[in-house]
Parts: sequence; structure tokens; C-alpha cells
Amino acid sequence: MITAFALSFNVAAIAVYLAASGYLVVQFVRKEEVNKLWLLALACCALTLHGLGVTNTIFSSDGLQFGIFKVSSLIFWVINTIVLASSLKKPLHNLFVLLFPLSALAVLISIFSNSPQLLYAQLDQGLISHILLSILAYSLLTIASMQALLLAFQNHQLRSKQPTGAVRLLPPLQTMEALLFEILWAGMLLLTLSIATGFIFLHDIFAQHLAHKTLFSLLAWCIYATLLWGRHKLGWRGNTAIRWTLVGFTALMLAYFGSKLVLEVLL
Repeated sequence: MITAFALSFNVAAIAVYLAASGYLVVQFVRKEEVNKLWLLALACCALTLHGLGVTNTIFSSDGLQFGIFKVSSLIFWVINTIVLASSLKKPLHNLFVLLFPLSALAVLISIFSNSPQLLYAQLDQGLISHILLSILAYSLLTIASMQALLLAFQNHQLRSKQPTGAVRLLPPLQTMEALLFEILWAGMLLLTLSIATGFIFLHDIFAQHLAHKTLFSLLAWCIYATLLWGRHKLGWRGNTAIRWTLVGFTALMLAYFGSKLVLEVLL
């Protein structure tokens, strides 16, 4: 059960996320540049509140509340933190148009969800490293999928006879594409380490309750590896890169959320 302390931070985080989302939407509708200082202030405020809320939601005196919806909230906090830090040097702040409302929704659902507890006695350093690497890999590859969606929107608009003004607020197409592959390489490295630590530290990675997750994780790894090979050897780009990125993310999403949804919600 979520404490009043955690609830207050989570509700405040939702409010700031929605305020920031409203600001971004208004700027896009008006076709005006986003004030990065305002955006930075709103993002820092939201992330601070979200971080305090998710910490007090997941960590308890006995163990971790590691259910699907509470971990989703944690993943969005990690994603937003990575994007915020990266946006100081790279033009990634446009991703917040998608991230802020989704983060608000994730926090809201986590407040009302019940989840199984993972006791501290069940944890060891190997398992903790696997969990952290998995969360980081999923977070980076989620960012890549959102970057791919923005790239698809940009591609569509540039080919349209009447592009909207919003497309002019995005970085050049080549910059967007280069950013996509930078994120994919980093995410692929973390996914490889996550799978490797799973084989090393989990007793039976193909056990009945883990087989679904393992197989879809390996499928996602193969898809991303093929995409990066195609980029390096065949020069894949544009819609081909977008399709492979989204297919890979679908497999990765099924690996984690598919198995968790079946085990925690449907069964």
C-alpha cells in the first residue's frame, strides 16, 4: 500500500508533468521555439518529485515493490533523466512532447496498482546488476523508439506537399537519424550486458516463468543487431531504420511487460 508521503510526491509530479505537457503543446501549436530554461526548470521539478515518489513507492522496509506498473513509473523516471541530461548537449528535448504525458499516466497507474514484493533477502549483487542493466537497456531503447516515431513524423511531413509548422521546430533530418543510431548503439550494449548477466546470475533463465522473457529478449537483440549491421554494411536509413527500431522495441516490450502482465494481471 502506498504511503501518504509517497502519494503526495506522486500527485505533485503528475501535476508538473501535465503543466509541462501543456506548455509544450501550446508552443508547438503556436509554432514557437520552446524556452529551454523554462523546460529545464519544469523537467527538473517534475523529475525531483517523481524520483522522491517512485523511491518511496518501490522501496519498503522489507523489500522492493517490483510490480509491472510501479517499475513502469521507475523506467519513465530513468528515461526522462537520460533525455534531460542528453538534451543539454543534443537536440533531444522534443521527445518530452511524448514523454511527459506518458510519465504522468505511468505515475497515476502506479499509485493505484498492487504488486508482489521482492524481499531483500532474495537479492544478491548479481541479480541487482541484472535488474539495473535491464532497466537501463529498456529505458534507452524506449528513447530510441520515440526518436524513431519523431523521425517518422518528420519524414512524412517533409514528403507532404503541405508540411505543418511543427516540423520546422525539429532538428535536421540527418541529425535526428544520427541521434537515433547513437541511442541504439548504447541501448544495444546495455541489452547485451543485461542478457549476459541473466545467463550468469539467474539459476534457470529458461524456467517456465522466465522462458517468455528470455526468448523475446533474445529476439529483440537479434532484431537490433540486424539493424545495426544493416546500417553499417548496407547503409540502412529512413523508413527501414524506423521499422526495424519499432519492431525490435515491440519484441522487447513483450519480453518484459508481456510476461509481467500475464503473471501479475491475467493470472
